[in-house]
Amino acid sequence: MIGSTTWRLRSAVSLAALACLASAAAFADPPPANYAQRADVRAFIDEMASERGFDAKALRRLFAQVEYQPKVIEAISRPVIAPPKWYEFAPRFLAPERVEAGVAFWRAHEAALARADQEFGVPPEIIVAIIGVETYYGRYPGTYRVLDALTTLAFDYPRRAEFFRKELKQFLLFAREEHIPPLEPRGSYAGAMGLPQFMPSSIRAYALDYDLDGKVDLAADADDTIGSVAYYLARHGWQRGQPLMSPALIEEDGKDAVLQRLDAGVSERASLAQWESQSVAVFDLPRDAAPDSAGLLMLEEEGGPSYWLVFDNWFVITSYNRSRLYASAVVQLAEALRDAARARAP
Repeated sequence: MIGSTTWRLRSAVSLAALACLASAAAFADPPPANYAQRADVRAFIDEMASERGFDAKALRRLFAQVEYQPKVIEAISRPVIAPPKWYEFAPRFLAPERVEAGVAFWRAHEAALARADQEFGVPPEIIVAIIGVETYYGRYPGTYRVLDALTTLAFDYPRRAEFFRKELKQFLLFAREEHIPPLEPRGSYAGAMGLPQFMPSSIRAYALDYDLDGKVDLAADADDTIGSVAYYLARHGWQRGQPLMSPALIEEDGKDAVLQRLDAGVSERASLAQWESQSVAVFDLPRDAAPDSAGLLMLEEEGGPSYWLVFDNWFVITSYNRSRLYASAVVQLAEALRDAARARAP
């Protein structure tokens, strides 16, 4: 027992040391100060000029002002020794102060939320919860210049350079379309922007001028954000009035076989009849409104795991962020917001 524990500790220390060495290597040779002088950036500029009609000289002047961001590389390269557990991840998103701030946001933008619900079928509490989880209703949208972050990742993070070059292209197109100075937008270290933290490709595909003021503004316009989040979910398959999560109980005699179907805490979808035939009991789910299929979800609670059946709309939320913890936090924050809003209603 002691020997096994010592081995695990030594392995963890070795992994941490390797991660530190890899991180140090990433910063050993910083890139040239002027991106516009680099051959790979010049090739990118020529491509944008020939394929998208940009002024090559103007882009060279722009990229001469871009600053390499070592903290961006550090943040995206940070090793995850172990993913968080639900009981570690969820509390900050379900804290009373975040619920209170969400109810205030809901009240302030009630008309836009009601309109999005009517047009796209996405309830107000889901839209508010996504904005609440992403940026605390706009309090923390990110501080990096988006052009700096995307350029750093596109040309100095080989592992995902192709993805970030595509996002850099989309960002430059968006800035041109909306007449935004490219050096102005701020966002996350990965280049996500605004209250909903859309990547540039998502902005161009799903962002709406929801208040019809002639521009798309996800950085400061709550109405545009509300409409865009609802439209994004609708385009990814949101179904009006359908449930998201329902608690489940797994009978002991079939538990081992059921749990083998979980991959990183969630299973593929199966019919309710199939789950019931495998000793999974479902609660709080009206059968006349039940979806055809569901996945099985496990959430780590401090007293032991809880199990849930999760339905199509829950999986739609994972298209926004591919994490079972994220989707579950959105759903549970939405439920808390709905209950709080009802309790405060006249």
